[in-house]
Amino acid sequence: MKTRRPASYSTRQQKLILDYLASLGDSHVTVFQLVRHFEQEAAGIGQTTIYRHLEKLAARGIIRKYVLNDGKSACYQYVGNDVCREHFHLTCEQCGSLIHLDCELLDTIQGHLLREHGFQINKLKTVFYGTCGKCLSPYTR
Repeated sequence: MKTRRPASYSTRQQKLILDYLASLGDSHVTVFQLVRHFEQEAAGIGQTTIYRHLEKLAARGIIRKYVLNDGKSACYQYVGNDVCREHFHLTCEQCGSLIHLDCELLDTIQGHLLREHGFQINKLKTVFYGTCGKCLSPYTR
C-alpha cells in the first residue's frame, strides 16, 4: 500500500527550483527560462517536472504565478520573503514585462474600499494590464 506524502514534501528538484527562484530576488522567470537554466546546469530537471513543482509552490504561496497577456504563458517569482505582498503589479500587454508598483494613491484607494465598502483587495492577485513606457515611447514622440 502506498503512503501519501504530506503537502510540504520536498524533492531535490523542488529544492533546486526554489533555490534558483530565491536567488533571483524579485525578478520574474518563465518556464522556458527555467528549463534553459537547468539544462545549462545539467541538473536533469525536465519541463514537466518544473511545471509540476511550480504549481505546488504557487499553491503553497511560496512563489507567485503571473499569467501573461496571451493567457497561455506565465512567469513566476519567489515571494517567500513577502516583498510582493506589499505592492501592486503592472503587466505590459505589448512586451509582457511585469512591473512592481509602489503607489500611495492605490494604497489610499485600497484603504477606502476596506473602510467604505468592506472589501479587501488582495495585492498578490491584483495585476493592472496596459502598456509600459518603453512600448508607449514610439507613440509619444
